[in-house]
Amino acid sequence: MNPLLLDIPLQMNTERLILRAPLQSGDEEIVFKAIKDSFNELKAWLSLFQEIPTLEETHILLKNAHINFLKRESFRFLIFKKDGSKDFIGTASLHGIDWNIPKCEIGYWVNTKFSGNGYMMEAVKELVDFGLNHLALKRMEIRCESKNLKSRFIPEKLGFTFEGTLRNDDLSADGSKLTDTCIYSRIS
Repeated sequence: MNPLLLDIPLQMNTERLILRAPLQSGDEEIVFKAIKDSFNELKAWLSLFQEIPTLEETHILLKNAHINFLKRESFRFLIFKKDGSKDFIGTASLHGIDWNIPKCEIGYWVNTKFSGNGYMMEAVKELVDFGLNHLALKRMEIRCESKNLKSRFIPEKLGFTFEGTLRNDDLSADGSKLTDTCIYSRIS
């Protein structure tokens, strides 16, 4: 089946969270504020956030995420608390999709003020269930820098298999040194 014909929900719900595609007016302001509030943590691990993006750059980032969602190239979801507060938790995505296998990689970042509450674990678990059961993916990966213990905790807690460490595999987020990449996977 052509991936463009897949019925992909624009919103998914967990016990405490709403995961939805970034397409509503005002999303860029919410995400922009979270990036600013979480900048020190994001800068340490993500090359995308070596400088705080402008509101316009954030808007473009979300528009591109929506375009890629529609093209079935990646599925980025904004994560909100379901308790009525609508607090923005962070983002989680299925990206690097190879429909021939089919497989993907999972990526995520959390708004610092909500870190440590298990929200990202809950969101990633939902994406894993969605990928394996709804999309019938055969392989899902989480890759992260070996020193990023918070990111590594999620696949370890969700029962992913640790496949190994690629030594000197990537540059640090700031581009100053080589880093090791840990690879975790779930297969169907």
